Formats: sequence, structure tokens, C-alpha cells
Amino acid sequence: MSDTMTPAQRHDCMSHVRSSNTKPEKVVRDALWRKGYRYRLNDRRLPGTPDLVLPKYRAVIFINGCFWHGHKGCSKYVVPKSNVEFWQAKVARNIERDLKSAQMLDTLAWTVITVWECELTKKNREATINRIEADLRAAKEKYENYCAKRRESREYAREQARKHREILAQVEAELNLPKSLRRYARLAEREL
Repeated sequence: MSDTMTPAQRHDCMSHVRSSNTKPEKVVRDALWRKGYRYRLNDRRLPGTPDLVLPKYRAVIFINGCFWHGHKGCSKYVVPKSNVEFWQAKVARNIERDLKSAQMLDTLAWTVITVWECELTKKNREATINRIEADLRAAKEKYENYCAKRRESREYAREQARKHREILAQVEAELNLPKSLRRYARLAEREL
């Protein structure tokens, strides 16, 4: 079946499609806000400009439309019958951009949570919000473990430096070096 709208009507219709503040985004934002989660919207400093950024949990949430992001196996993702090549290329670019953004965020130690439009129907909404909450708890635990390892590594490095200074002081005391030679010994050590 061909398109029932004229090209001008179709252009007008498609120009009103939003990229932010969509109904699925508002549903997730309202549910998370009521549960006490605080977030930033569309933070351009992060790759992919995530829909929601939760810095406390080191997590980002992308709320994807099934049609625009090519949700495989979903009834809402149907390739249009007209201009097929254009739509397939557009959706493929969106999918590629989503994967690249997710990889970059993962490299920056952010947890990426993706929510599809079809998961936010009235019968699935509560289960989806519960899944998001579970993912956020896991992200927070993952980030806390990451921070703990960093702290442990710094403490280990500090401990090693302290031990090294103690050993150096013992060697200097045993050798009874004059102050001028101690200074040169420290300078030589730094160059090593």
C-alpha cells in the first residue's frame, strides 16, 4: 500500500516528531522522580547526549523509539513501504551511532541503560521501571567497587612510597653520608 499523504503532508507530519521530551521519556522521568531519583536531562557533555543522566549512580538512560532506533522483533518497527532505502540507511545509522555512544560511555565508566518505547505500555510499565531501578542499584554498586579499587591502589602506592622512604633513610643513616651527598643521592634516585 502506498502512502496516503502527499509529500507536503508527510513532510509536515514528520517535522513535528520530537527528539526530546517525548511521551516515553516523560513516563520514565515521572516514575523515577516519584521514586526519589534525581537526574539531568540531555547532558551534551557525554557521548550520545543521553536522555537521563544519574551522576550519583554513574548511569545514563537512553529512551529509544522502536521505529527510529530499529528495535528488532518489535511490532512498532516496520520499514515503510515508500523510500525503503532511505529509511533502512537512516535506521542503520541510528543503530550504529547508539552502539558507538554506548561503547564510549562504557569506556568512561558509565553504565548504559536502554529503555524501548514498547516496554512502556501500561501493562509493561511497572516491570520496566522495576528493571530500571534494579539496573541503577547494580550500577551504583559497580561504581562504588570501581572507586574502592582506585582508593586501594592509591593507598597501596602511598604505602610503597612510605616504605621506600624508610629504607632510603636507613641506608643513609647506615652510611653516615654528609648532607650534600644525601641531596645528590635523592636527586639520582628521582632520575631512576
